[in-house]
Amino acid sequence: MSQGAGFHAFVAELEYSMYVVTAAAHGERDGCLVGFATQASIHPPRFLVCLSVKNRTFRIAADARMLAVHLVAADQRDLAELFGGETADEVDKLTRWPWREGPDGVPILADVENVFLGRVLDRFDFGDHVGHLLEPMAARHEGDVDPLGFKQARDIEAGHPA
Repeated sequence: MSQGAGFHAFVAELEYSMYVVTAAAHGERDGCLVGFATQASIHPPRFLVCLSVKNRTFRIAADARMLAVHLVAADQRDLAELFGGETADEVDKLTRWPWREGPDGVPILADVENVFLGRVLDRFDFGDHVGHLLEPMAARHEGDVDPLGFKQARDIEAGHPA
């Protein structure tokens, strides 16, 4: 097995939660489905979200001071399909999902039980994704949810070319 094929087979077995990350800067707002995200530190609390360099949310987040990270529940496939299967280069996703304005204009999506706002501390180029290291500033946890997993969402066709 080649090194590349072995690695791809390895990561294909991983299951991780899906998130919708929203951003606002310079009067623009957007959000996208994110699979590459993780807690990065306990003390102090830190979270890392990685945004594809090919989508509009990445371009807005490049100048954003805050991001909102929404945990997608397993029964919210419609949310995942909207923010993962549509591109804001063609569709205003935020007209299709209710939201309210949070700090720095960041959209906070309605009907998502678990969300936090994070101040962007740093950004890291990881190749086709850029990691945004967040310091949690506020959070809403309305209960335990069964998160939508990557394997459940992998058939959502990306709104932008891969």
